[in-house]
Amino acid sequence: MVNYINTAPIYESWKKREHPEGWQLVEAPPATLNRMLAAGELDLGFVSSHEYCVRPMLYRILADLSISANGSVGSVFLFSRVDPGALDGCPVLLSGQSQTSVFLVKIILEEFYGVKPLYSSGDVDSELSAEATALLAIGDQALRLVGDSRFPYQLDLGAVWRHHTGLPFVFAVCAVREDFCRSDPETLALIHREFVRCAHIGRENLEAVCRVAAPRIPMHPDECYVYLRAIGYDLGEEKQLALERFFRYLIDRGEGAAESLPLKIVRSE
Repeated sequence: MVNYINTAPIYESWKKREHPEGWQLVEAPPATLNRMLAAGELDLGFVSSHEYCVRPMLYRILADLSISANGSVGSVFLFSRVDPGALDGCPVLLSGQSQTSVFLVKIILEEFYGVKPLYSSGDVDSELSAEATALLAIGDQALRLVGDSRFPYQLDLGAVWRHHTGLPFVFAVCAVREDFCRSDPETLALIHREFVRCAHIGRENLEAVCRVAAPRIPMHPDECYVYLRAIGYDLGEEKQLALERFFRYLIDRGEGAAESLPLKIVRSE
């Protein structure tokens, strides 16, 4: 599980509930969870949507679960010193914490704005940021940079995607390895239902979740509430269409596997 503030409704609910002894929850950044799931070190978990698109033969997607936004997401930003349309050939620093956000910002800049910057990867909190014309920041790092006067242009990637496609954006899915689907479908169904239940509990108790999570940024609990209200944890029909559109872009650009479509979604009765 990623311990970012945007997962707090699920994660804080999970931590308060009792689970079987054999259920081990691993906390790590998105890129680490992607690697661990691909290597078979995890059976399932919330991972970047891009991870599923790159290795669809390894996974299925659990129904009714995502980390998504219907428009502005509030924690995935391109922070730029110049108008994004002027970034052609300019150095852009990309956070290495989320594959999905990296490929989304490339689609936005290259396909929507028609520019091709010079990309590099690194820690956006390091001295590398001083040399970049723009930088991609996600999660808690992005929340801390919002309003920073060094970057007069601040693009919320969820809002830009919505403007150009008319669709929400799915940043993460709950993916399960194919071998775990086959080897232990009963346990999978139990964990699946528990994740969905935690998402519902977290949404119903969002003010209490915000009182716990907001100090980590730090931000006021009221600001946290507004932010988390904009985050979705479902995977309805429109969000499935959004995933398909994102995957089609990745496939056409040679950055995803054609086998990722159609989506393989697991439903637990």
